Amino acid sequence: MNIEQAVAKIGSAEEMPGLPMAWQWSPMSRFMFSLAMDADGSWAYQMNSLDVHDEGLSRAVLEFARQRRLGRGPGARPFTMAAGFSYGTYRFDAVVAAAPPVHGYHHGRNEALNEVVSAVFPAYRCEVRGDESLEEAVLRFKGMMRPTVISRPPVPYLLMRYENTGTHGGSVGPSRGFATHEVLLRELGLLEGAPGSFVEFENSQGQVWNVEWVGSWLVNGTAQDAAPSESWVASVLGCP
Repeated sequence: MNIEQAVAKIGSAEEMPGLPMAWQWSPMSRFMFSLAMDADGSWAYQMNSLDVHDEGLSRAVLEFARQRRLGRGPGARPFTMAAGFSYGTYRFDAVVAAAPPVHGYHHGRNEALNEVVSAVFPAYRCEVRGDESLEEAVLRFKGMMRPTVISRPPVPYLLMRYENTGTHGGSVGPSRGFATHEVLLRELGLLEGAPGSFVEFENSQGQVWNVEWVGSWLVNGTAQDAAPSESWVASVLGCP
């Protein structure tokens, strides 16, 4: 697969200033795509931006990913994360690479190119665990994380199950499923006054908390004087 030739066939592709073997193009007014090729020409890293494009951030992400060969190769996990990234005033502290079956950036247009591209994006360490299945990574990448939006807040890795005797709401089945930070905060707030209710959740490090209301608060079986606060939740989820 000749990546450079494939990019050259994209009519609006131009060389990216300040980064060798890199190009950028805009397929439509709201999008900007940026791609950098490895030195041996056999793999590439692509960052897409929606609505707001920061060329400096894109260049930094691509360079960071290329230096670490992030997510390179057909045997890569659905998500690969490298911590230690920083740029400007952004709060991002990592870069994540999504494997070709996850991103599908060139699916339907150039399948051969799609198979040698990692989709890379600035991220927060709390968002990815690294052992996600293909199905889980696709759900997170396409349905929850909004990786093309550079102004986005953290979307923590959060598995959750719950039951509320007051609202009669709850999750389905005995397993924890992906949930949003907002849902977690809402369900924690609804526990008080509903004896027998609980919220159980897990963060990106595999740590699990069980919060119950039994006339008073219990967190992992230990009595608490007050309801879990937003700052406590942010702390245990590990997000800035």
